[in-house]
Amino acid sequence: MNGSSLDSDCAGLLCVGFDGTTPSAEVLELVRRGVYGVILFARNVESAEQVAELSAALKRAAGRPLLVTIDQEGGRVARLRAPQGFTELPPMRALGEHGDERTAFEVGALLGSELRAVGIDQDYAPVVDVDTNPANPVIGDRSLGRDPEVVGRLGAALALGLQSRGVAACAKHFPGHGDTSQDSHVDLPRLSHPLERLEAVELAPFRALARAGVASVMTAHVIFEALDPSRPATLSPAVMGLLRGTCGFDGPALSDDLEMKAVAAHFPLEEVVPGAVAAGVDGLLVCHRAELQNRAVDLLRQAVEQGRVSPERLAEARGRIGRLLSWAAPPADPARIRSLLRRPEALALAARLPSLVAGKDPTAA
Repeated sequence: MNGSSLDSDCAGLLCVGFDGTTPSAEVLELVRRGVYGVILFARNVESAEQVAELSAALKRAAGRPLLVTIDQEGGRVARLRAPQGFTELPPMRALGEHGDERTAFEVGALLGSELRAVGIDQDYAPVVDVDTNPANPVIGDRSLGRDPEVVGRLGAALALGLQSRGVAACAKHFPGHGDTSQDSHVDLPRLSHPLERLEAVELAPFRALARAGVASVMTAHVIFEALDPSRPATLSPAVMGLLRGTCGFDGPALSDDLEMKAVAAHFPLEEVVPGAVAAGVDGLLVCHRAELQNRAVDLLRQAVEQGRVSPERLAEARGRIGRLLSWAAPPADPARIRSLLRRPEALALAARLPSLVAGKDPTAA
């Protein structure tokens, strides 16, 4: 393997974010370097047509399959909203209170149809954390509910609805962020539950989503003391082993943003990047700063060259990301965008769900 191909192979495990409503020079350079995906935030959105053109421009620049991704859950975590021409949904708790699998599938299909209309290939949804801690500052009404069976059943239906419209779903945050009392965007949460409790509550929805065929899973920056008292799930071989073993998921595992303080304030990037890949994470999200995104590629390449990440592990991760890239679609048809958004049946579906008051988005960027 020569240096150039190793560099692109390592870059091919990254999904990156950027500022602006048109592709920045920095993100275009990262696309040329080989990143597999780009994540959009509210900072990248002005209108439906602009999002479609942005997605198209990124895909044209890549000249290869490139995944355009977004957090579009509903409620407080939704980058695309009514003023830009999209159907707004209440928090997923409303869907949980409705309790109907068919409705969950229809909500997923609605999300998928509108995302696909503007060239977005992956949605970081559904949240399948079980909301067992009312004081949780980051999950709350983003969760479908407090019953693991309900969360798994409705989460699987929503994921299948998304995927029925050609958009890859992502179950998050493995192995469960619902019982934490801290926000991993600003701190490193810890949970002391024994394995028996994790298997009965936190892991149950992920098993259900794995059985349903969810396209990907996102890890949590949370320490699970019974499994690994020193490293969060994203960096822990023991926790990632549960995903492959107990949960039976062999698809791509993606990290939550590596710039979140749960990891960035406690572990150096030199440890985080190779540590996550060595632990079994296949795709790395680095959502904000180009210098860190490029450095992450450099650090992973050095780890492979030095034997700290094996060529076999790199190839396994690349293979799983390759499966995720099968969801990458050509640019959207600009002539059809408005006819596919805020359709009467979509607005009627949103109106059928219980109306809940959404709080502040804890993931805004």
